[in-house]
Amino acid sequence: MAETQVHYGPSSRTLERDARRIHDDKPVSPGSIAIGVVIGRMSEFFDFFVYGLASVLVFPQLVFPFAPDRLTATLYSFAIFSLAFLARPVGSVVFMTVDRLYGRGTKLTIALFLLGGSTASIAFLPGYSQIGYWSIALLALFRLGQGFALGGAWDGLASLLALNAPERHRGWYAMIPQLGAPIGFALASTLFGFFVANLSNDDFLSWGWRYPFFVAFAINVVALFARLRLVMTKEFGTLLEQHELEAAPILDVLRIHGRDILIGAFVPLASFAMFHLVTIFPLGWMSLYGSQPLGTFLVVQIIGAMVGIVAIIASGLIADRIGRRGQLAVCAVLIAIFSFIGPMLIAAGDTGQDAFVIIGFGVLGLSFGQATGSISSRFGRGYRYTGAAFTSDLAWLVGAGFAPLVALGLSSRFGLPFVGYYLLSGAICTLAALAFSKALEQRE
Repeated sequence: MAETQVHYGPSSRTLERDARRIHDDKPVSPGSIAIGVVIGRMSEFFDFFVYGLASVLVFPQLVFPFAPDRLTATLYSFAIFSLAFLARPVGSVVFMTVDRLYGRGTKLTIALFLLGGSTASIAFLPGYSQIGYWSIALLALFRLGQGFALGGAWDGLASLLALNAPERHRGWYAMIPQLGAPIGFALASTLFGFFVANLSNDDFLSWGWRYPFFVAFAINVVALFARLRLVMTKEFGTLLEQHELEAAPILDVLRIHGRDILIGAFVPLASFAMFHLVTIFPLGWMSLYGSQPLGTFLVVQIIGAMVGIVAIIASGLIADRIGRRGQLAVCAVLIAIFSFIGPMLIAAGDTGQDAFVIIGFGVLGLSFGQATGSISSRFGRGYRYTGAAFTSDLAWLVGAGFAPLVALGLSSRFGLPFVGYYLLSGAICTLAALAFSKALEQRE
């Protein structure tokens, strides 16, 4: 079967097999897998957070200066922000085909260069004052490129880590890939915070904001080598041969596991709905209605990210005691409670807004640490890799993709309580999906 793949063109499969033979006597430790997974996830989230922060700090003025007011410009910017989440499932479908025909190494190389290239290209983006509506078109194109590439960046390394985890510590190992999110956010916020605090507004909008986008390409190159090193290991090859990490045709997966994908997309909805409401939305609200300097508020968000890291680590310890689904259910209730408290904190001035971010990151970390793969066991062996990827795509699309746009639009027009209603809907969906999943298992 492997030989027939050569007819499709250059493939990384032979190189991967040779590398596994070379390292056959050098088993990789769970710690090495964990480091590679965190680096990979951090690079992805860094790219997306660099863009997300620029959606507030840069694009409303650079790309949408014709908008009647700053609020409308920010809403336009958040609409472009959402495009990546629409493109991500399409990228998964296309890159799964690349994976089957040309190998995991080829897929990851193309995807990460496209991801880094799309992000770095934004650094050269001319403003509306220079090229008019073409500036919007280019920004949308690069954002679609980010989302499309992220669909191809699904590498199976988190599954490799989980399958090598001790039975009684699955929750601990499940949280490790999630650490990439707050680390990526903290790094992106630190870079932007430095330039916001040390440059005039004109210099920042002229050239300062572009540097974080340059950094993204270098980080993606480092992440690519870290991932390829693990893809070339004997452990990865063994699971690939056992079909644990094999890419399956998406239509086959939907036909056999469509219901599981649908349920799986709603299980982490509370966490994913909250994800951008404590990262991107607060900065947008502060830029429009707050009194704190944005550089100062970025420092608060970095502190929040540190709290998120601690909370994610704690989620692993808790999940190993009460189970991952129990952890998600408890956290959905916490998010529901926060949906009533959060809007009051935002309305309470600088101190309340800071508390919203820091407490929000703590609640988010406890939930997000166990948000992915909670029902991956329902997928058959040959469908687990593709099923988990597509489930994740849909969860991010439904839960997080439009969160900044919807939350800012509703709260600006109808009041801050509507931010809470948005969060509450996510918590209700998570609890309903968990209950439905448990009922199905009991019936089966």
